[in-house]
Amino acid sequence: MEPGCFEVAPGVHRVPLQMPGDGLGAVNVYALETEEGLALIDGGWRVDTTFDEMERALLRIGHSTEQIHDIYVTHVHRDHYTFAIELRRRHGSRVHLGIAEADGLAAVSALGSNVPTDSLHELRRAGATLLADTVEVLTAAEPFHPSDWEQPDHWLTAGPVRIGRRTLDVVHTPGHTKGHMVFHDEEQGVLFSGDHVLPTITPSIGFELGDWDLPLGRYLESLTCLLERPDSRLLPAHGDPTPSVHLRVEELLAHHDRRFIAMRDALVSLGPATAIAVADAVTWTRRERPFSTLDPFNQMIATCETLAHLDTLVDRGRLTVRRRDDRDVFSVV
Repeated sequence: MEPGCFEVAPGVHRVPLQMPGDGLGAVNVYALETEEGLALIDGGWRVDTTFDEMERALLRIGHSTEQIHDIYVTHVHRDHYTFAIELRRRHGSRVHLGIAEADGLAAVSALGSNVPTDSLHELRRAGATLLADTVEVLTAAEPFHPSDWEQPDHWLTAGPVRIGRRTLDVVHTPGHTKGHMVFHDEEQGVLFSGDHVLPTITPSIGFELGDWDLPLGRYLESLTCLLERPDSRLLPAHGDPTPSVHLRVEELLAHHDRRFIAMRDALVSLGPATAIAVADAVTWTRRERPFSTLDPFNQMIATCETLAHLDTLVDRGRLTVRRRDDRDVFSVV
């Protein structure tokens, strides 16, 4: 993605910040001009190059990072939260985060590493013990900085928030994480969607610390709720802005309907099976890649998403599940 600072609405600028080594390439941070300076929607990922990249981008519109007074973070994943904390450390910017992220943030701090322990638990429930062991080794070796995970200045709840002359509606959209928030500026007709609605990919489901509580069911409900709001231009955290939130939400709902069918059909062919077996029986990404061609991290994401679909089908009465040797085995009703 081309670096820079791009106006996407009057007084609103998209700043793509690079994510070295990550397949997504960049995360979009949105700079909103205010009477006091700048407010950000999302903070970005604190890596060695992020500060200089942000500073150069803001200079294009006659601003600097020193003028950032508030940062509204959609969710607690590191590519959205950690640079917000760095900006507070440097300039005293106030950091705002959804209240339902409190437990996840506390869990990261208590764990003291990048090991996704709860996702590893779900992998073992899915019958993917070897994959869980592999991911644990890989993530334990990643650098971890406790200072990246300090508490925010303010916990957000759903409702209106005033940012300069704008009023944004803070909307709780659990699914990708428990405390994910989107920010809707109905007057300007734009929705800052974080990772909840992305223009070309589907967000991962179930990759967070904390109890597993039907994350796909919560995600689909959150998507449907956006259809009850006025349609707006989509300003996502990854990828280019697109004209219609509603159009993309309908595409995402249809996508998950197709995935439900594909996974149930796989179980019809396999007979009673674990989630890892179902994940291996379907294809992945827009390129329809076999599960075996994914790297271990993306195999973990794929397996957790498969488990999320199967658990939702059980909740809907379309599948049954029984415990066998510390793993769940699913069957078609």
